[in-house]
Amino acid sequence: QVQLVESGGGLVQPGGSLRLSCAASGFTFSSYAMSWVRQAPGKGLEWVSDINSGGGSTYYADSVKGRFTISRDNAKNTLYLQMNSLKPEDTAVYYCAKGQVILEVWGQGTLVTVSS
Repeated sequence: QVQLVESGGGLVQPGGSLRLSCAASGFTFSSYAMSWVRQAPGKGLEWVSDINSGGGSTYYADSVKGRFTISRDNAKNTLYLQMNSLKPEDTAVYYCAKGQVILEVWGQGTLVTVSS
């Protein structure tokens, strides 16, 4: 079955960095665009970034542009989100999802907390 498993979340100080990973299985990873979406405590879902199947086209929300980088390794069936210059407002559960615009399958999420 299709499965997405995120990892790499944790507690980081403002200005710090984290790299999230999303391990995919159960489908042909290299054939699908992938997305990152986050949900801050008490708030709704916010799209963060997405990447096309080949990795050559990437898109970012204005709130993370210039600080976050999405990438993928199709040989390893893994999606990444490099997060630099983290801010307290980046605190959220981060989900990876299969697809772009229409998100078919979601992972369980990984919590990122940015706090001093």
